[in-house]
Amino acid sequence: MRHRFLILLIFILSAIPVVYSQSNVEKLNDSAMALYKQNPKQAISILEEALKKSKNDPKLFSFSQNNLGIVYRDLGQFEKAKSLSEEALKHPRDSFAIASAYNNIGASNRSLGNYEDALNAYLNALHIYENKEALNEVATVNNNIGMVYSYLGINEKAVQYHLKAIDVFEKENNQKGISQAYNNIAIIYANDGELDKALSYFQYSLVIEEQLKDKKGIAESSNNVGAVFYYMQEIDSALVYFKRSAAIEKSIGNFAGVGSSYNNIAQVLIENERVDASKLFIDSAYYYAKKSKTAVDIETALNMYSQYYEAKNDTKTALKYFKEYSNYKDSILNFDTNAKVAKLEIEYQTETKEKEILSQRADLAEKELDLSKKNSYILGLVGLAIVLSLLGFLFYSQQKLKNRQLQKENELKDALIKIETQNRLQEQRLRISRDLHDNIGAQLTFIISSLDNLKYGFQLPEKLSDKLKTISEFTTTTIYELRDTIWAMNKNEISLEDLQTRISNFIEKANAAAETVSFQFEMDSNLPNELKFSSVEGMNLYRIIQEAINNALKYSEARNIKVLFRKEENNLKISIIDDGKGFEETSIEFGNGLNNMKKRAHEINAQFKIESRLGNGTQVSVILPE
Repeated sequence: MRHRFLILLIFILSAIPVVYSQSNVEKLNDSAMALYKQNPKQAISILEEALKKSKNDPKLFSFSQNNLGIVYRDLGQFEKAKSLSEEALKHPRDSFAIASAYNNIGASNRSLGNYEDALNAYLNALHIYENKEALNEVATVNNNIGMVYSYLGINEKAVQYHLKAIDVFEKENNQKGISQAYNNIAIIYANDGELDKALSYFQYSLVIEEQLKDKKGIAESSNNVGAVFYYMQEIDSALVYFKRSAAIEKSIGNFAGVGSSYNNIAQVLIENERVDASKLFIDSAYYYAKKSKTAVDIETALNMYSQYYEAKNDTKTALKYFKEYSNYKDSILNFDTNAKVAKLEIEYQTETKEKEILSQRADLAEKELDLSKKNSYILGLVGLAIVLSLLGFLFYSQQKLKNRQLQKENELKDALIKIETQNRLQEQRLRISRDLHDNIGAQLTFIISSLDNLKYGFQLPEKLSDKLKTISEFTTTTIYELRDTIWAMNKNEISLEDLQTRISNFIEKANAAAETVSFQFEMDSNLPNELKFSSVEGMNLYRIIQEAINNALKYSEARNIKVLFRKEENNLKISIIDDGKGFEETSIEFGNGLNNMKKRAHEINAQFKIESRLGNGTQVSVILPE
């Protein structure tokens, strides 16, 4: 699915008089930006005319350049769009023109996969719009920042920014903004597996785009509705929406949109055994993605080629494209990018806090000055006796005010120290996570790649090939566990919803691997939604549940496995129950797996129990005080 959002300045369509002046050039710009959604080619022609007429006015020329950049970005020509907006920054007309150019540069960099540069440009635009109290523009940029975090998989941060945007858009009755923000949140729900909720949001967005008659918005929303139908295995419906999206994108000349839609169609065809029909769509997707230089779509097309040749049993060509796909993916998205993006966010928040501190100090200074003037007037009107009395009162008042000021400054210093401490902790987490990812993760990935090269490059005996496959699968599992650890380390705290989502994903994978076992996950409705765990608690609970399920699959011969979250008195009780063959508790010794579960529970001050009888299954329980 595409995560694309475009911010535009929409102006009133005006007639173009015969005599050209500064106001006439502005009207040319207004006319172009009012119609470019319906007819981008005509809009480009009008803006090129505006550039010719404004050569002697650098500020007006740059204004036309940036608008032309917005249109080219909407058509998927991101390099050209970014270059025009960067040129426009050399002679900006005003602060709003600067902010608009930064926003367009940010959107272009986001589509090109330059996420750090995108966030940097968006934050520059946000500073300007906040200072100007331009609410709609602030909301739009917040929505765009949310999309950067969504691309990087930092969904919690992404949702925060999208909700900020929705709050303003609804107050301002900005239907386009509402559509785009809900569309972006729906993408996050879809990626988290909440398909019914995602489909509802996407369809709501599509209705708004159709009411606005925005062809590009209709194409994007149609594509996303099709993607949800694909995940829901409603293949025919998915193809209808994907083809509708591709046709609209082609009609408006948006090459990036065409490439994305063709990639989606190819994936549906391959996965539903229509392999021969998919090749034409993969070729077209790769052509349009390269033409628009859209990083995500180039990466997807290379992956589609690998899947296509694998389905055709051409393993040599499949491996060639898989290597190209892996190398390209690593080149545009790595852990350093996540760390740099987090650092930019921290710098921005710290700067905002410092501004608040300076503002409060200025207010206190003004109040002191006002109080001093009033006291001077009083001293001039009263007699010596009253003056002596007021001097004492004045001294008391000033001392009290100073005490309050000192208290306020101490509170502000404490808040700043706390922020700096959190920043240092976050930097340490990022450094450790980066080391895990770059060193251990890269080494494990190299092992898998080497094993795959052995399998594809040599004719190996069957037993040796099976052994290599087992090692590759074990290494892949280790990478998943490493990612789980990095996931926990990058969070200050883990919510009950985060833990539930992680466990649900694990259960889905286990369910797919064990076809004879039925899984059930239940959550007590009495559990508070705001219940949160530290990263250590959350990771230990997840590992205990993981180990208990794996033990049940390996040893119990169970047909049903349940994971239950219950509130008992003031405790959270997590139970993993199977209906397998069970065992006599007195006759079994604790192995590494059971000892590890017991040790993890002890580390988070939780009770750990195992209850089992022969023929009556097993129940593993963890009881944690809320």
